[in-house]
Amino acid sequence: MGSNTLAMRTISLEKWGITDSQLHYQLAPKDLQEISVERFNGKETKNGTLAVNTGEFTGRSPKDRFIVKDDVTSDKIWWGDINIPFEPDHFDALLEKVTAYLNGKELFVRDAYACAHDDYRLNLRVINEYPWSNMFAHNMFLRPDESELDNFDPEWTVINAPGFMANPEVDHTRQHNFAILNFSRKIALIGGTGYTGEIKKGIFSALNFILPVDKNTLPMHCSANVGKDGNTAIFFGLSGTGKTTLSTDPNRALIGDDEHGWTSNNEVFNFEGGCYAKVINLDPKGEPEIYNAIKPGAILENVIFNEDGTVNFADTSITQNTRVSYPIYHIENIKQPSKGKNPKNIFFLTADAFGVLPPISKLTPGQAAYHFISGYTAKVAGTEAGVNEPQPSFSACFGAPFMPLHPTKYAEMLSAKMKETGTNVWLVNTGWTGGPYGVGHRMKLKYTRAMITAALDGSLEEANKDNYHIHSMFGVAQPRTCPNVPDEVLSPRKSWNNDEGYYKTAHKLRDYFMNNFKKFESYASEEILAGGPPAISE
Repeated sequence: MGSNTLAMRTISLEKWGITDSQLHYQLAPKDLQEISVERFNGKETKNGTLAVNTGEFTGRSPKDRFIVKDDVTSDKIWWGDINIPFEPDHFDALLEKVTAYLNGKELFVRDAYACAHDDYRLNLRVINEYPWSNMFAHNMFLRPDESELDNFDPEWTVINAPGFMANPEVDHTRQHNFAILNFSRKIALIGGTGYTGEIKKGIFSALNFILPVDKNTLPMHCSANVGKDGNTAIFFGLSGTGKTTLSTDPNRALIGDDEHGWTSNNEVFNFEGGCYAKVINLDPKGEPEIYNAIKPGAILENVIFNEDGTVNFADTSITQNTRVSYPIYHIENIKQPSKGKNPKNIFFLTADAFGVLPPISKLTPGQAAYHFISGYTAKVAGTEAGVNEPQPSFSACFGAPFMPLHPTKYAEMLSAKMKETGTNVWLVNTGWTGGPYGVGHRMKLKYTRAMITAALDGSLEEANKDNYHIHSMFGVAQPRTCPNVPDEVLSPRKSWNNDEGYYKTAHKLRDYFMNNFKKFESYASEEILAGGPPAISE
């Protein structure tokens, strides 16, 4: 049995064949930070925040994510390019190799759990090769009380070995890195990559299978907050659309910034115990809550330092996916426990680099399901060689890489809940206005915040009533006026001052939507199909 540095508490990893390791169990973040700096190339910023370099991988590797195909999963998973099957015997052999690699090493072990609702709690044991990976697990998962650890019974195990390199020809992986879920053995096995996001997204993916199949609960890749009146709001959006920024509101208590469940009893609960935010071009004035959360206990990933030891958030020389992980208690205004009542408003966030979609529009249930399945945002020009104009990016349910079931399953659950509860759904464009990327400009954050505030307090609906403009290309209800927002901002066409250019680009984006949805048409209901762009006269 490996030695254990936490006094009076003994754990064993013998079931994994790990018998000769020094096990650091449940270390405090400050101790993990100290070890990271002393022996694992960690650095500290001027204010004492840990900064690490995740190595070769600075983001997830979707093509190297697998799910073991067996009796539990074979007829339920939506197999394909997103959910790639892996043979059970190949998994068993690879697991044995990984644990043999870890045996004898100094390891960092943490017991934690996911899901802030007691009825859905999933106990976890996380085994890490690196101390800062274990600190990440402390930040991102929920933290059991000391009294709970004596009889802690982990249901799932995360085994994280960044230094282990698979041999694709022998191990049946695509390349040397991998992230594999095994629902029968309840293991998330991660190797060959130091990117910490694989740890949290592995468990999120597991819950996206477990909750709908076993618990009749909708898992969501979203952030959530709640007003003083108990009015819960949900924010869906892909990376870079403002999901974390807009849900972190000084006037509303944060429930969570990334992963939630919506129960059959109409409660919303956070899966996590922390936040994992992008920090590219982080603005202390525009995003003070996130900026102020970067302090000892947080982990910065792949950032560049200024000469004085501060962080240059504009420097993307390592990656544009610079990140910070921090425990949710680094945010002052949080909901405890991390739960809320039935949401009254849902926001789909998209950074439309084509500059076509309205800054805010109201969706019918059918349109909401259509846009939920589509999961649209756009990549800007200039980020890749040869890319000279915006590129559409569709990710079903605003989180396709983490959704093991067919997207229409989640969309139908969402649509049913909308109808049951009378929830309003809004499509919010946090992207470009006045033209596409390179011509127009990014929507001002203060205007987006004002629109969301007006939707939440009902003043947007009151100001427009039956006076919404129906967008000719997408059929969504576009408000003509909004408190604290100039009327001209609300019309993307008017903001261009170039009708021909606007409609030409709008046609192009409309076609992208319709072509993307073709792969879902045979699974979608008539209501969902009717929620797409309307027919237009040529």
